Amino acid sequence: MLLVTATAAALLCAVCAIVFALVNFYGVKKKPEGTEQMAAIAEKIRRGAMTYLSRQYKTVAVFFAVLFVIFIILAAVGSMSWFAPFAFVTGGFFSALAGYVGMKIATYANSRTANCARESLNKGLKTAFASGTVMGLTVVGLGLFNIVVWYMIMHFIAGLGDAELMQVLLTYGMGASSMALFARVGGGIFTKAADVGADLVGKVEAGIPEDDPRNPAVIADNVGDNVGDVAGMGADLYESYVGSIVSCAALAVSAFGSDTVSAAVMLPLLIAAIGIIASIIGTFLVSTKEGATQKMLLGSLRKGTYAASVLSAVGAAILIFTMMPENKGLLASVISGLLAGVLIGYFTEYYTSDSYKPTQKLSEASETGSATIIINGISLGMASTAIPVIIIGAAVLVSYFVAGGISSAETGLYGVALAAVGMLSTLGITLATDAYGPVADNAGGIAEMAGLEHKVRERTDALDSLGNTTAATGKGFAIGSAALTALALILTYVDSIGADNMDLKVTNPAVLIGLFIGAMLPFLFSALTMKAVGRSAQQIVVEVRRQFKEIKGLMEGKAEADYRACVDICTKSALREMILPAALGIIAPLAVGFILGPDGVVGMLAGALICGFALAVMMANSGGAWDNAKKYIEAGHFGGKNSKNHKAAVVGDTVGDPFKDTSGPSVNILIKLLSMVSIVFAGLVASGNLMNIFGL
Repeated sequence: MLLVTATAAALLCAVCAIVFALVNFYGVKKKPEGTEQMAAIAEKIRRGAMTYLSRQYKTVAVFFAVLFVIFIILAAVGSMSWFAPFAFVTGGFFSALAGYVGMKIATYANSRTANCARESLNKGLKTAFASGTVMGLTVVGLGLFNIVVWYMIMHFIAGLGDAELMQVLLTYGMGASSMALFARVGGGIFTKAADVGADLVGKVEAGIPEDDPRNPAVIADNVGDNVGDVAGMGADLYESYVGSIVSCAALAVSAFGSDTVSAAVMLPLLIAAIGIIASIIGTFLVSTKEGATQKMLLGSLRKGTYAASVLSAVGAAILIFTMMPENKGLLASVISGLLAGVLIGYFTEYYTSDSYKPTQKLSEASETGSATIIINGISLGMASTAIPVIIIGAAVLVSYFVAGGISSAETGLYGVALAAVGMLSTLGITLATDAYGPVADNAGGIAEMAGLEHKVRERTDALDSLGNTTAATGKGFAIGSAALTALALILTYVDSIGADNMDLKVTNPAVLIGLFIGAMLPFLFSALTMKAVGRSAQQIVVEVRRQFKEIKGLMEGKAEADYRACVDICTKSALREMILPAALGIIAPLAVGFILGPDGVVGMLAGALICGFALAVMMANSGGAWDNAKKYIEAGHFGGKNSKNHKAAVVGDTVGDPFKDTSGPSVNILIKLLSMVSIVFAGLVASGNLMNIFGL
């Protein structure tokens, strides 16, 4: 009875999220786009984004087809359930769908946000945030809906046992992670190649404003905001959300006896369901007034996210006290995750917002040129890793012991996994504040290209600057949730192999070598993605210079740039360059597993998690601070636009672009995908590794 009631309630909440997202989607779409020129620019951006996504999905479909065939073979020989190959494909499909829906609404909302900003700042904020709400609630709605549907099919219809059922759900998670990595890496390469190329030639060399229609890369830059920062981010957080719920449910199977295991499996699903309702309520609290400062705008968004967190905590308390009254400590695990998410977001904001001293000091470093602003930006990012590490460490410690870790390690580990679910329970509104940013950025671009009045650009710049901060806090939240989710997945891997069958001492050579390999992987992965952006940006720089030189009348505004050429360069480069980094996430755990065995895999996962978390935080915060330091100077400080300080800050921002929008956010997917692949192939690795064969 409990399982039927719980799954029905979770399914209902998932449907509510999808319906509310649809209402917002059509509410935004009903708003007028503005002038004919604004609508034409928005159409170019929309067409470019759709062209890229369709080509990306065709490329990724080949990868999924190959793995589907491999899984079918493994199912035929009895190594996995027949449901697993289909679960893998649906995980990838719905991860892609979540990103697609978010990108679709973002490309409809950009011109409408600019048009609403002609009336007031509040209307512009509400339109952009409504589109972000579509993104956030689509991700959580589709994620929870699919988990519940798969659970109902396998449990109530197929009658699978808990172990086989969880293997299928984890394979579903692997599909979501694989799609997310392709989306993040490909979209990140596209968006930053266009952004860096446009800034270096347009702002630094030609001295023309950002988003000036004379710049041939300007449409590609705006397309990139959608395919990277919206579609890629949606796929990314979809797999985080799914991974946290599935890993927690999997740990419940080994942590609790037959009398409470059903409640423990259902608890993460129901906490996620409560979070959906809390997020919907929180969206109604977001509004501002004309002339609001950055602190006031941030406060407007905080009001919604903080309210959702409180409501989620109250809902979790009711669930735990009702369903698992003998394990009341689990509530503290959920709250520790919620608090960790809020605190990481706050301190990310402190380090990246120009309302605070770190970014203001970084702007001041532009007085002495590009080199000093780059040095100070890297230093800022490195320093910013300390507090998130302490917060995650505290959350793990609290969630483990309050869940009963002293008397039972299994329940303690379940508590850690539940903290990840708690952190992601309010993803619906947290992601809405993040997805809002690229829409505001596009709105500013359209306002500039369409030649709207100065006050409109002032409003869109205020919304864009806020978007830079919310994007940075969103990335901090995503990285923090990735750390807890990856930790829960590592625990699930150890549980699937059996701790008694492993030697996890650091003195074990397999573990030690695995740690070194794992610590190296985020750096190698980041090098591949950074180099990909650099190569692609070089092509854009050459193309923009060519057009400035060869198209007569372009710089005088008498001729139109060939925007399509830059979009094509970014599309081809992104699709070509995303293959190797994405393949690394699949190949590395298999290679380590078959050579070093399960002990080596655990070492690799631990090394990748610890190193990847710190590296991702550093990159995201350095990039966010450089971006807002540039905005701070553009607002009139330290010489203002077109000053030598401004040019130095633009160079810093171009270094930060691939940091914060390509490599940094992709690393957090890498550490989860490594874990997912390891779990799915755990049985094969345990029986067929070289260490086992040679008796080492």
